[in-house]
Amino acid sequence: MNIKRVLRILLKDFSVGPRKSFFIWALLMPFALTLLFQFAFGSLFEPKPRMGIVDLGDSAVTAAVRDMEGFEVTIFKDVEALTEKVEEHDLDAGLVLTAGFDQAVQSGEKPVLEFYLSGESLASNRIIISVTTIELIRDIEGSEVPVDIEMVYFGETGLPISIRLVPVIVFYALVMAGIWVPSSSLVEEKENGTLTAMLVTAARTNEVLAAKWLLGFIFAVFLASVTLLLNQAFGPRPFEVMVVIMIAAALTAMLGLLIGIYSKTAIMLFTLIKSLGIFLFIPVVFYIFPEWPQWIAKLFPLYWIISPIWEVSVMGEPLSSVWLEMLIAVAITLALVPFLLLLKKRILV
Repeated sequence: MNIKRVLRILLKDFSVGPRKSFFIWALLMPFALTLLFQFAFGSLFEPKPRMGIVDLGDSAVTAAVRDMEGFEVTIFKDVEALTEKVEEHDLDAGLVLTAGFDQAVQSGEKPVLEFYLSGESLASNRIIISVTTIELIRDIEGSEVPVDIEMVYFGETGLPISIRLVPVIVFYALVMAGIWVPSSSLVEEKENGTLTAMLVTAARTNEVLAAKWLLGFIFAVFLASVTLLLNQAFGPRPFEVMVVIMIAAALTAMLGLLIGIYSKTAIMLFTLIKSLGIFLFIPVVFYIFPEWPQWIAKLFPLYWIISPIWEVSVMGEPLSSVWLEMLIAVAITLALVPFLLLLKKRILV
């Protein structure tokens, strides 16, 4: 196998790729799904509590809130401007601190605290703002909370649906890039006759297949990484996540190569991918519905790449916790090589 010829074929595919519909579709799909799922079930970024303050007496509460991370604080000069923003739901809450508020609290008085809430704000944000305000006022008073709160959790902490949908989006990124791109590229070259033209030159069948595999592998690694970044799901171990993504990309690109060799026409390719789609997609559904028996997902090949991505990126687990899954994914990839050698004989059939 000549590495220079493999790279030359690969560069040719990348140069003409942006003009191909399947290339563009594979590139845009993960971005479109991210926007759709995150805006439907969450947001691209977790919304921060938005708080407005009218401070008529230079209170310490205002300075403390300004120094806090995770709050969007806006200072207003008059109450009317504050209430208008709350009524328009541009703020989650509004707080009016009267002149001499801190001194009144410290002297034991009970000054009036005007607190405005938007009915359309998230309940979690209202709770955060309310609890934070009470704690800051207690600090001014100099008193301590009269009880120690001990929280006991039963069961696993639930994850929002927007996070549980991350495997779905990553799955599409891997399938569109790793399976769809190399298979579509191979079938298109069959139909256009460019594959035959390449093989009558010095290029060999193994070199063409290696270039198509690299095309799917590189594209899958890129799109899966971008998808995790868009969903803020890269986790605390980015290097380890990249290792998992590369193993996943290697497997999906191998599947794409097999499908591309087997398919004679674009219609046959579409039919085959549609038929295999449900079979490939099933493991991802179990991350949306974690109460389902998880052992069922292990019966499907792509479980062994989706599970490590979930554990290392979303859950922050180390590679050592998913070594078995990755080993099985590598074994599946290598087990497909003999099938590839058998099928390559019909590449021009």
